[in-house]
Amino acid sequence: MIHFVYLVAFGLLISLVFAAFADGTVKERTIYGLKSFAQFIGISLLIAWVLYFIP
Repeated sequence: MIHFVYLVAFGLLISLVFAAFADGTVKERTIYGLKSFAQFIGISLLIAWVLYFIP
């Protein structure tokens, strides 16, 4: 469980940095940060699920 907390914290920090350096309005940067955070967590969970079944 602690790995997931670290994953969420790292994803949040990276997404905040990506959103801070992105071009566009505040609304566009907020949406970009939320989308990148969701993609970071989603892809990480997908990769973990695939690797779970590899012996």
